[in-house]
Amino acid sequence: MIIDCHTHVNNYQDETVAALPDELVRLQATMRRNRVDAALILTSYKVVPGRPSARAVVEATRHLSNIHVVAGISWATFGQTAVEELRSLLEAREIKGLKLYPGYEPFYPADPKLEPAYRLAEEFDVPVMIHTGDTYAPTGKVKYSHPLHVDEVAVDFPRVKFLICHLGNPWFRDCMEVVYKNDNVYTDISGLTLGQFTDRFEAYMRQQLKEMILWGVNPNKVLYGTDWPLASMESYLQFMEELKLPARDKALMFYENAAALFKLEVKPQVMGFGSFLRRI
Repeated sequence: MIIDCHTHVNNYQDETVAALPDELVRLQATMRRNRVDAALILTSYKVVPGRPSARAVVEATRHLSNIHVVAGISWATFGQTAVEELRSLLEAREIKGLKLYPGYEPFYPADPKLEPAYRLAEEFDVPVMIHTGDTYAPTGKVKYSHPLHVDEVAVDFPRVKFLICHLGNPWFRDCMEVVYKNDNVYTDISGLTLGQFTDRFEAYMRQQLKEMILWGVNPNKVLYGTDWPLASMESYLQFMEELKLPARDKALMFYENAAALFKLEVKPQVMGFGSFLRRI
């Protein structure tokens, strides 16, 4: 089986145009075409027509057993109203985690303002995903999105599971250290490229991921994700094929780690993981 732990249904071409339901239909079609069994949709730090709220995505996907939602949090507007809304979604088990966007917004993960979010994650035992590394928007400030900042909250909130998004790209080795050091920190391989991998860049990224695993970061702490639609699912599957990892490591990264971390009960929608391994 394959779980894509990092997708979006935002309208990146024009945020003034509603994203739902068209982007959701496109996501489902892309999943079927690439034999992806389940996906997590991460909502944005802002709510505009082209970036639907967590509540809106929950409502739109309620009938879809293979689509799950992670609620984006805005540092700029975070307060009691947001806490109450997140608590409502968590109590109803309608979201599987929380997502923060340092770099896109000017804050560090250890900002005391966010402590209620971490307490909610601890109470409901859901992971907190944190954007790290480069930003899609050139207006982002990457000093806030260095993966080393995740170490501070991982230490301060040891009962919360954190996921470093994008391998901290380009700070791969710093990401490796934070994941290696902290039992409660994981990472995903999403968003390493925009669109398709080029041959040269794919070779570079392939080496980074191999080094991460060889240096001692256990494969059970690395999750498969793409950052669709910013990155191509087709290109990502080819990238995974080129890694030539052992079958057990692939099983962990493609499915088992995400299922355990986000508490997903996923049934194959198109074909099983064994069939996928035979294909590659």
